[in-house]
Amino acid sequence: MRCTRAARAGSTSVEPPASLVSGLRLALWVVVVAGVRGATMPTLGMAGALMAGLAAAPWVGALVPLGWVGVCGPPLPVALLLCRFCLLWGALAPVARAAGEPWPRCPWTSSLVLRVPNGQIIESSHFRVGGCTWFVKYCPNGKTAEDADFISLYLVLHGTGTVAEAVKAQFTISLLDQDGKPVPLYSKTTEFANFSEKKGWGYSQFMKRQALEESEYLTDDCFTVRFDVTVMKDVHTVETPFLVVPPSDMHQHFGNLLSSKEGTDVKFQVGRKTFSAHRLVLSTRSPVFKAELYGPMKESTSTNVIRINDMEAEVFDALLTFMYTDTLPEMKEQEESAMAQHLLVAADRYKLERLKLICEDKLCKHIDTDSAATILAVAEQHNCHGLKDAFFAFLSSSSTLDAVMETDGFEYLTSSCPRVLKELVSKVAPR
Repeated sequence: MRCTRAARAGSTSVEPPASLVSGLRLALWVVVVAGVRGATMPTLGMAGALMAGLAAAPWVGALVPLGWVGVCGPPLPVALLLCRFCLLWGALAPVARAAGEPWPRCPWTSSLVLRVPNGQIIESSHFRVGGCTWFVKYCPNGKTAEDADFISLYLVLHGTGTVAEAVKAQFTISLLDQDGKPVPLYSKTTEFANFSEKKGWGYSQFMKRQALEESEYLTDDCFTVRFDVTVMKDVHTVETPFLVVPPSDMHQHFGNLLSSKEGTDVKFQVGRKTFSAHRLVLSTRSPVFKAELYGPMKESTSTNVIRINDMEAEVFDALLTFMYTDTLPEMKEQEESAMAQHLLVAADRYKLERLKLICEDKLCKHIDTDSAATILAVAEQHNCHGLKDAFFAFLSSSSTLDAVMETDGFEYLTSSCPRVLKELVSKVAPR
C-alpha cells in the first residue's frame, strides 16, 4: 500500500534549467501571498504560471495546467490555501531535484497532517486473497484520542452482514525501505484472527508519526507498507490412534510355505520340472484340484506324481504362486502378453475366476495389430466377454481390420473359431 501525504507529479527525463527552480519557488510564494491578500484562485493560478514562465520560457506550457489545477477554484481560507500550496510543493520536488537544486520538505507538511482529524480513515482499493475481498484502513493521526501521536493500520474483510463461513487470517504489516525491503523494526505479525466475528484487525499504534516523518523511509511525503495475508482453509483434525494395525501379510506366509516346501504332500511333473505343493491349499483354492486330490481319483494321486500336460513349467509356476499368494509374480513387459494368454487358459481350466479376470484385463491393454486375432481366438474359446468387447473396439476402422486380416493369427482364427467371424462381421461391417 502506497500512503501519500502530499500529491506527487511524475519525474521527467528532460533536464530543466536551474533558473526554473527559482522561478517555481517565486511562483509558489506569489500564489500564497496573493491568496492571503484575497485574490481569487483562478487569478492565483495564472499568476503562479506566469511567474514560472518568466523564469524559464520553455516550461510555461507544462506549468500553466499545473498551476491552474493546483490552485484553481473559488476563494478559500488560508488553511486550505496552504494545503494547495503543499500539494504544489510536493509535485515540483522531483523537477527541482532533476535540476540538481536542493528542494526541502514543505514547511507546512507537519502542520497539515495535524489538521487531519483524529480518527479520519483512508481506505485502500480492494484486493483478493484466499477467496475473500479485503482492503486496508489507514488513520494518519490515529484511530482514537489515545493514538493521536501514531499512525493506525488495519486489514478489513470486505462485505456487510454475517459471514456464512468462518474466515480466519494472519497477516504481517511491514514498512518498506527505499529498496522495497521490510524494515525489521516496523514489521508486525498478528495471530490468526477470526474476521467473521470482527471484520477489522490491525494496530492502532503501528508507529509514531514523528518517527516516520524524521525517517529516511518518507520520501516526497510518501511511504510504503506491505500486507502479507495468509487465509486459513478448513482444518480437519484426525485422531491419532493408540496403535496401528498392520495390513494383512497372510500372502507372505503362504508364499514362504510354498517356497520352503515344508509339509508338502503332492508333486506335479510339468515338462522336465517337478513342483511340490500342499493338497489342502490347492483344493481350497480350486474346485478342479479338489476333485482330483480328494475325489474318486484320490487313490491314483496319493502316491504317484501328477503329470500336467499342455502347459509350460513357467506358467504352472505362476499358477501356483497365485494360488498361494493371490498375486502374480513380476514379469517383463515384453513377456506379459504371452504369459497372460497362457495363464488365462490355465485359470479357465482350474476354475480360478479372479485370475481369469486379471489376465483378461492385462490382455485388453496389449491388443495390437499382430496379436489381435490370437487374443480374439483365446477370448472366444474361453468365454471372455470383456476381452471380446475390447477387441471389437480396437477394430473401429476398416484400415485396422484390413491390417489384422493380413496377419497369420487371423488365419488361425478362421480355422479354429469360424463362429466368431459372423459376430465380427455384424459388429464391424456397418462401420
